[in-house]
Amino acid sequence: MAEYDLSGINLPYSLDAEQSVLGAVLMDSNALNEVSDTLQPEHFHITLNRQIYEVLIQMGLSSSQIDVVTALDACMRQGVFETAEQAKEYLTRLMTAVPSISSVGKYAKIVTEKYLLRSLIFAAKEIIDAANEGAEDAETLVDFAEQKIFDIRSGQDRSELTHISGIVFERVNELNQMAKAAAANNGNPVMTGLETMFKELDRRIFGLNKSDLIIIAARPGMGKTSFAMNIATNVAKKYRDKDVCVFNLEMSKEQIVSRMLSSESMLSSEALKTGRVPPNKWDDIMLSADILSQLPIYIDDTPGCNVVSMKSKLRRRKNLGAVIIDYLQLMTSVNNYHGNRVAEISEITRNLKVMAKELNVPIIALSQLARGPEQRPDKRPMLSDLRDSGSIEQDADIVMFLYRNAYYDKTDPNPNVAECIVAKNRHGETGTVYLGWNGEFTKFSSVEVRMMPDGN
Repeated sequence: MAEYDLSGINLPYSLDAEQSVLGAVLMDSNALNEVSDTLQPEHFHITLNRQIYEVLIQMGLSSSQIDVVTALDACMRQGVFETAEQAKEYLTRLMTAVPSISSVGKYAKIVTEKYLLRSLIFAAKEIIDAANEGAEDAETLVDFAEQKIFDIRSGQDRSELTHISGIVFERVNELNQMAKAAAANNGNPVMTGLETMFKELDRRIFGLNKSDLIIIAARPGMGKTSFAMNIATNVAKKYRDKDVCVFNLEMSKEQIVSRMLSSESMLSSEALKTGRVPPNKWDDIMLSADILSQLPIYIDDTPGCNVVSMKSKLRRRKNLGAVIIDYLQLMTSVNNYHGNRVAEISEITRNLKVMAKELNVPIIALSQLARGPEQRPDKRPMLSDLRDSGSIEQDADIVMFLYRNAYYDKTDPNPNVAECIVAKNRHGETGTVYLGWNGEFTKFSSVEVRMMPDGN
């Protein structure tokens, strides 16, 4: 934790709780197993207590016997105390300070809560200093403040270990309901997530599942924005009670809606741009406009948006169903990485996954690809082509690539067929799904094409 001038401010901590945790571990090494997952050395305010806890953690990791004698020896080797007499006196005091070993979890919770309060104070001081300096505009400062709070929240694991019995029976009940639904659906599998309405793709990934981070990547010109907007429209049509939120960092709201109107009304994008609309298309346009206007789709075109500001806006949606971000490389971080784009993208994807879990919704993030495919005879993308960071692949639950061979080969006999390559899938198999593509209307569709074996 950084050092700040906090003169006049009494930082919250509990000496009794800190000493009781340490004393309990010295008296019963099993107490360390109870607290070590949630209680970290930095949570201790008193430097000496923090150093002792670090020693105890190291001993636990090396499976060393923990008692007052072995701890004293380890502390002396680590230079925690100046003399053995000081060490013996303080360690003995720790053990006598413990009211009850069985309450070690409660003591640890007090230590952690005091640490959070101190973290908030430090964050507030940073925010005040940044505001007083006046180097940034107000909106940037708000984002900075939200990022500080977000960092504090995301650094805490607020969940508890759950006994398997409850999970097993809950899962069996879910499976029973799914089996009944499948039987009622002529044996077809039941989607566990929101259906994209691309049938073969839904069968492959079981829909857009809650808390998933889904990456859709492609080289420019493959139609990834159109594909994402098609998914947004399809989901919004099927689930009228679910809000679909779109963050487009490249195009304006008007451009996005124009694309959606083109796909829905089957009006060419050229006609929308030029205004040369055939008279017989106006009925289709008005009908499509009416349909789109009633869909629960919300669009944000703020440039350079970051995870914190996104999360702040998404929390206001009471019926959030899915989030789409176009695209990942245009996002920014409040933290300054001094031009290290790889580290910045790594933080962004990590925070997007955290946000997906906290909001419990699928997040679809579009991503650019490096130029690798352009240099290969087979230009189909691979996971190694993901641009800027290997963390994209690591953090994502599903990675899909869009590929149209006709983009490179103008003699391709199937110019209207696109490949959706599921390269990573935590829920099932990888492989290729074939889609129809109509560039004139920027629209993808399901096609009756059998999925080929993986890699073909």
